[in-house]
Amino acid sequence: MGFTFPGNPFQGPNLLVPLVMFAWIPIVFYLFTRFSPRRAVVISFITAWLYLPQAAMSLPGLPEYTKATATSYGILLATFVFDSDRLQSFRLGWLDLPMLVWCLCTIPTSLSNGLGLYDGVSGMLNQLVVWGIPYFLGRIYFSDLAGLRQLAMGIFIGGLTYMPLCLIETRISPQLHRIVYGGHAFADFGQSMRLGGYRPTVFMSHGLAVGAFMMAATLIGIWFWQTGTVTKVWKYPISWWVGALLFTFIMLRSTGAYVNLAIGVGILFAGKYFRTALPAFILIATMCIYLYINAMTGNYFSDQIIETLSQFLEPDRIASLQFRFNNEELLSDKARERIVLGWGGWGRNLIFENGRQKTIPDSLWILAFGVYGLVGLVSLFSVLLAPVFSFFWSRYPARLWTRPEVAPAAALTIALLLYVVDCLVNAMVNPIYILVSGGVAGVVLKPKQRLQPKTAPPVPRAVSSR
Repeated sequence: MGFTFPGNPFQGPNLLVPLVMFAWIPIVFYLFTRFSPRRAVVISFITAWLYLPQAAMSLPGLPEYTKATATSYGILLATFVFDSDRLQSFRLGWLDLPMLVWCLCTIPTSLSNGLGLYDGVSGMLNQLVVWGIPYFLGRIYFSDLAGLRQLAMGIFIGGLTYMPLCLIETRISPQLHRIVYGGHAFADFGQSMRLGGYRPTVFMSHGLAVGAFMMAATLIGIWFWQTGTVTKVWKYPISWWVGALLFTFIMLRSTGAYVNLAIGVGILFAGKYFRTALPAFILIATMCIYLYINAMTGNYFSDQIIETLSQFLEPDRIASLQFRFNNEELLSDKARERIVLGWGGWGRNLIFENGRQKTIPDSLWILAFGVYGLVGLVSLFSVLLAPVFSFFWSRYPARLWTRPEVAPAAALTIALLLYVVDCLVNAMVNPIYILVSGGVAGVVLKPKQRLQPKTAPPVPRAVSSR
């Protein structure tokens, strides 16, 4: 057994890969001894997702050992050893039920397709490691405003550390993963060429994943700056860092991330100046309607979307969207043949012609719908959207988004909402957003925190180099 890369699965990685991957769990243990448990979780999660290699090792009867599983295993084990009382603080709430269904639906799906109990349990273990554990950690560590603030700051600092690496790859093309770890992170190198230059990948699975993460970091930075929640980072004004981060973000050449950032800034500023979260609710409703029409009715309106966007986007981007929509329509038609529990794994949700794969699933929603049916689709998007809706509706309305105590949580929740938008066209599973979902759900399930009087707001904090 050895590690393989998505970009060159038949070439063994260099010795640094197994060294880093197997040493990561002891490193997480060290972080728990060095920092407070909550801060150790932030550092472990952000660092692992940004810098561990895109490599995988098959384990018999267990999910593949990847950067996601290494992170989940390490933090959960460290919590058992150093912070076991935290585990006892968890109380199952109504917002946790969608995650429970999402992790367990693999068993009835496998049984209904004749794939057997072993296949269902194996799928359940994979769902637990990739989805369940990050959500659970978010619930026990970040279920208050202070915890979400620390997580938001971790994402922002992670974005700052990624800036020079992104700028290097915009110049030399995505080569850092190959230089450091001995192999490319993805197979189709041509996808890194966009808008007359290179789209950075750094140590992530794709340039789209980098764009989505840097979008969140930029959005959080903008809101820190505009609300005065943070004034300085490493002794420099936060406005300087936000400007540098925004410049780097533009150089990523990720048009979808550009659109999401514009939407996110618009929602936050609507809350600031008009004191309404209506744009966020409209976006949630629009996504639900989109999923209902495409999954349930088959009355697709992709042609109208393409016709509208063709006035703003380049022809190659329009062609890419058209390809995605055409595939999704074919896959959705097949998914409705087993609409409740789906087709299960092993490519049964795909369409083949003369022994060759005819369809490519690009978006997370069509994967969930095809493999796990309506049960999977509804539970997955409830995991991501229900905490967002509840946070803005019943806990912290838009008039509170500029308060320094609430601002980081508001920015994080909007970033989670934009990740759901990205899931409609891409399938970039990111455990950081799952962690955020668990944290936001925890805030909603707990009694509302009492904020300090507005006449005496807390002094904005600067982040020291330490």
